[in-house]
Amino acid sequence: MNIEEVREFCLSLPGVTEDSPYGPDMIVFRIEGKIFLHLPLEYADPRISIKLPPEEGVELRERYSAIRAAFHLNKTHWNEVLIEHTFPREQLEAWIVESYQIVFNKLPKRLRDKYQP
Repeated sequence: MNIEEVREFCLSLPGVTEDSPYGPDMIVFRIEGKIFLHLPLEYADPRISIKLPPEEGVELRERYSAIRAAFHLNKTHWNEVLIEHTFPREQLEAWIVESYQIVFNKLPKRLRDKYQP
């Protein structure tokens, strides 16, 4: 996947918005105002920062050199994934959806209900 494909995929998820609150070198994707993906634009190697459960992040970082711990903030574990690595597109999409789902599941029920089919 490239940056534009990541952007299009994120925006295809229900209720997702994008903005650049940290300046023009970073796009963030949100659901109901909560960030689920960072897309920094200043790196030569395109990457995304996604939320994953801590134990899954550790396992993936041990398995793939193209996944790194990005930062830990307020009990949130972010992982940096180099998007042009040899991951199958389906795998990258699954990680993006998992990050989205982590945030979505923490929304109040009344907000989650508006995105159910």
